Amino acid sequence: MRNDYLTVKGSGESEIIIQKSRFLTYVKRAETDEEALVFIHLIKQKHKDANHNCSAYIIGEHDHIQKANDDGEPSGTAGFPMLEVLKKQGLKDTVVVVTRYFGGIKLGGGGLIRAYGKATTEGIDAAKVVERKLHHLMKVSIDYTWLGKVENEVRSSEYPLKEINYADSVEVFVYTIAKEEAKFVDWMSEITNGQAKIEIVEKEFLEFEVN
Repeated sequence: MRNDYLTVKGSGESEIIIQKSRFLTYVKRAETDEEALVFIHLIKQKHKDANHNCSAYIIGEHDHIQKANDDGEPSGTAGFPMLEVLKKQGLKDTVVVVTRYFGGIKLGGGGLIRAYGKATTEGIDAAKVVERKLHHLMKVSIDYTWLGKVENEVRSSEYPLKEINYADSVEVFVYTIAKEEAKFVDWMSEITNGQAKIEIVEKEFLEFEVN
């Protein structure tokens, strides 16, 4: 299972005009082949009157699904350069559609490659790139006498605090990066003089925006 990877935050749209042609870009996270195809179909339906609705997507932990479609543009001038932008930026689970309304001026092969590459980059910027990092949610059970110290230490630390449950004892839920559980346990044991009961509850990806 992958521990961290780059993808888009959710979805985004952008528009650029090159030599009077409009390039509308739509980008979305897609974790399956079916999700990507549904998204492409929706954009094609939305822009039935467009000259081209070119697409590309890359899916899977090892990028095992990679598809590109020129949708009527000269072979290799649209879908492939779009896919190359996704690969160059290291994105996973991402689908992009670039809709072109022809403006009357032919761009040539090189011009098309640059235009579709630029449109894809603009769309990704609009969608925003995030890094998803695998974390383990740790449950720290402590007596109320330790609550103030533990909460203060956690809030000023590198470990994101999810929530605190108040019952017969206190349960503090904290995220730690996968494979750093031992470091967290040692740290928490030191804070509480070994009085905390610590266990892993579940695995979860947290997202961090990439500038």
